[in-house]
Amino acid sequence: MSAEPQSKPSFTPRRKWTIMFHVCFLTLIVLSVVVMANYLSRDYFLHLHCSTQTQIQLSPMTVKVLQSITNRVRVTIYYDKNEPLYSTVAELLNEYKLVNPRISVQTIDYLRDPGTAQQVKTDYRLGSANDKNLVIFNCEGRGTKVVDGAGLAKYVLEEDSNAKDRQFIRKQTTFEGEKIFTAVLLAVTNPKPLKAYFLTGHEEHQADSGDEATGYLKFNSALKQNYIQVEPLSFVGTNAVPADCHLLVIAGPRTPLEELELEKIEQYLNQGGRLLVLFNCLSLNQGETGLEQLLRKWGVDVGRNVIKDPDNSFFGTDVVVSDFSKHQLVNPLLQSRSRLHLILPRSVGQLKPRTKAADASRVEEIAFSGPKAQAFFGNNPVGGGQRFPLMAAVEKGAIKGVITERGTTRIVVVGDSIFLANHQIDSAANRDFAGYAVNWLLDRTQLLQGLGPRPVLEYKIIMTRTQLRQTEWILLGGMPGAVLLLGGLVWLRRRS
Repeated sequence: MSAEPQSKPSFTPRRKWTIMFHVCFLTLIVLSVVVMANYLSRDYFLHLHCSTQTQIQLSPMTVKVLQSITNRVRVTIYYDKNEPLYSTVAELLNEYKLVNPRISVQTIDYLRDPGTAQQVKTDYRLGSANDKNLVIFNCEGRGTKVVDGAGLAKYVLEEDSNAKDRQFIRKQTTFEGEKIFTAVLLAVTNPKPLKAYFLTGHEEHQADSGDEATGYLKFNSALKQNYIQVEPLSFVGTNAVPADCHLLVIAGPRTPLEELELEKIEQYLNQGGRLLVLFNCLSLNQGETGLEQLLRKWGVDVGRNVIKDPDNSFFGTDVVVSDFSKHQLVNPLLQSRSRLHLILPRSVGQLKPRTKAADASRVEEIAFSGPKAQAFFGNNPVGGGQRFPLMAAVEKGAIKGVITERGTTRIVVVGDSIFLANHQIDSAANRDFAGYAVNWLLDRTQLLQGLGPRPVLEYKIIMTRTQLRQTEWILLGGMPGAVLLLGGLVWLRRRS
């Protein structure tokens, strides 16, 4: 009986070696492409996000601040990686690093790497037991700032609907990391901060007051976020505007200024000073404050009136402003279609001179009421059915042949001071305007963009017990089962 012929092997040794060489060659090509792509991404990168919800998009202000940094900044994330905020903090700082490679980011988990953590404590003199979950900024030894992670987010207490007994849970509402980190970067890269002086002694809004109706504590905080120190200023005695004053703020005086005080302010402006002056409607009860006459010399006309705009009002005494001119100060408001929310503003416009001198200051009206607004003095109408200017920006360069101590004079005049008080500053885009105004006055055009807290969005999926059970079967049984079934079909086909 003849022997049955032996079947030939499916793969000859030569074919096996060919397949192995082919697989190794393709793997090498893929690895080479990955390495080249990572190498090129150091300078040229495109950061893609699968969803807008996962994307951390830096504000224009932050991007401009980052682009202006020329020093090397080392950021140390001294954090427990299991903390809920860690991933958000790390991702945000990585975005900073992508914009400016001079910023380096290092993460140190003080629980899992105690040796390195001890070195960080020594380097930055962290001796307290509460020194944990910190973000440390260091700029080439020029300045160091430590940010406590506990202040990076705001929380509210909410009742837990799933608990049998009445219990409350701590829920995160906003993440303020970008606002804080950008301010800290300004601080460490510019060791000498700018100073803003608030005039006192005439019933002005107080920069250190937390009073909701009249205090300016939140405005004070906004200045600090822009790395501007705030100091009070009194003209009692022989005091003049200090030499280190970069910005003078006169926030809603209700009583008149003395002649000598007005002379000191005028001298400051003639030296190239920067002034933010806001008028309070309550000052009309005392007549003029004296600032009106001073501003006329600079081409600004402050009306003895209160503007009401029924077509752009919520409760009659307020004016919602959405009409702006094309000026560097308010261009961000135009671009974002934002609005301001003023309370009983006075008109502030350009004074129409008979003849204009060659060295006259340039005055631009920058914000307006609606076309049907009315002007009142007390309860009596003094003009109506027209568009009133409510703010003005003034700029005057140095006189030819005369050297000024401070540079170019800049003034911003606003017909309302209440809109920046604690209870009103967060209405509409009032806070953003405060930042735009001070940064335009200080000629920091790279900061003329808004920067606020990032809201934390929460999504819930509500499912019945049946739907939950079906989902569990799909995830735990259906998907693995489908893979096994596909693998079995491939095996059977090869067997046949």
